[in-house]
Amino acid sequence: MDAALEKKLTQLPKTPGVYFHKNIAGEIIYVGKAANLRNRVRQYFQNSRYQDPKTQVLVADIADIDWMVVDSELEALFLEAEMIRRYMPRYNVLLRDDKAMSYIRIDYDSAYPTVSTTRRPLDDGARYFGPYSSTHAVRQSLKLLRRAFPFASRHIPGQKRATLHYHLGLDPGLEEGKTSLEDYRADLRKLIAVIQGRRKRIEHGLERDMKRASKAAEFEKAGQLRDQLLVLRGFDRQVVFSDKEFLDISKDHALSELVNLLSIPAFPRRIEGYDISHQQGSDVVASMVVFTNGVSDKAQYRKFKIRRDRNDDFFNMHETIKRRLDIRHIKSWGIPDLMLIDGGKGQLDAAIRAREEQDCLPIPLIGLAKREEQIVIHKTKSRVKLNKSSLNKLGGFSSESDDFILVNVPHNTNLVKLLQRIRDESHRFAVSYHSVLKVKRQTASSLDGIPGIGPATRKKLLRAFGSLRGITEAGEDKLGEVIGPAKARVLNERIGRI
Repeated sequence: MDAALEKKLTQLPKTPGVYFHKNIAGEIIYVGKAANLRNRVRQYFQNSRYQDPKTQVLVADIADIDWMVVDSELEALFLEAEMIRRYMPRYNVLLRDDKAMSYIRIDYDSAYPTVSTTRRPLDDGARYFGPYSSTHAVRQSLKLLRRAFPFASRHIPGQKRATLHYHLGLDPGLEEGKTSLEDYRADLRKLIAVIQGRRKRIEHGLERDMKRASKAAEFEKAGQLRDQLLVLRGFDRQVVFSDKEFLDISKDHALSELVNLLSIPAFPRRIEGYDISHQQGSDVVASMVVFTNGVSDKAQYRKFKIRRDRNDDFFNMHETIKRRLDIRHIKSWGIPDLMLIDGGKGQLDAAIRAREEQDCLPIPLIGLAKREEQIVIHKTKSRVKLNKSSLNKLGGFSSESDDFILVNVPHNTNLVKLLQRIRDESHRFAVSYHSVLKVKRQTASSLDGIPGIGPATRKKLLRAFGSLRGITEAGEDKLGEVIGPAKARVLNERIGRI
């Protein structure tokens, strides 16, 4: 071990965080998490500690280390997963097991909302949070949060009595009307806010409401709020889902490279990525994904259905950005620090025109062209300035074309991996939404003309069975549970012809 690496080991903090192992070229080769960074990272270099052959190869390749401090172990779980997705370090691929990431699923909009964990998020209307690399840690955290915000973990059809969990103070007791659906959803909103990293705000709100209830002599309500507040404050550093409250983004190498390359005056805390998806101009949709402090923020994702189906990505991008920068959305969603457009000069030009038509603040806008992974910058309207010195340091080069600058940066740099991650996520989200609309349209057209099966009934069928195939395979009894026996009989008679 050289002197520089040995010195860094002495500087490691005793806090939760994510660490990065680098090779001699400065490439991130492994990302890991730790409840105590000092203890965990130093273990790699202890001769007395047994290491399997793969880990021995990793240690031999480590030339430098870096780290990011976070506020909790679970926050480290989330950040580790995001950084692995961004950088795809080769030793994480070699050392990983065959387990998938874990998500928190909250079926908020159903008549009987539930909270659970899953390894496979679906487009079923539920809200998903994650991914997390440890199902056990997520379940333990939900177990603690359940004491503050009781929730149902599953729904048993036909059950009329409250479960044992209600009597233990862990379930809302919807079966017997112990808690109204409105009050239950209010608690779920608080739970979601904690998961999204707004724990401090929820604590302040609970304290305010507790004082109001006490002044109004509503002592039972004040006691419930006090108990929720005490549970949340008791979490302290044990359970905080946020990756935003305490993250020092100046330690994010990709964001640092981005700021230096584009001469951005401050770290972009909110980056939005956009993509268009359609099939020859039908079911045209757009996606907006949000990365807060360099990490995907799925709760802030939005999707757009383009008002007129056109096989014209420039037109579609123009409408998307114009709608995004409408004053209503600015007030609701805030202003991004940087907007990344999936596409080349045409898409970027369309987005810039939309920004100028809305007369918005000078929001920086850049593109990422797929073929060469070129960063596309408008010479005068992108609101960024290419730093040639930083570009040379990264080993890249640039060329000019018309009003645009095309920037080529090596694909193995942290900067490009971040932009690719945002672009790929916006593409995934857009394609997912397009697929849902396509299936719904095909199913709806197949069900057209069946007596009694109107738009509302089709919506119920799709929500219950997911697709035309699910409807055809359901059988009359299951169809009857959703749309009633009479309609189910008619549908079942016609279903063989669909």
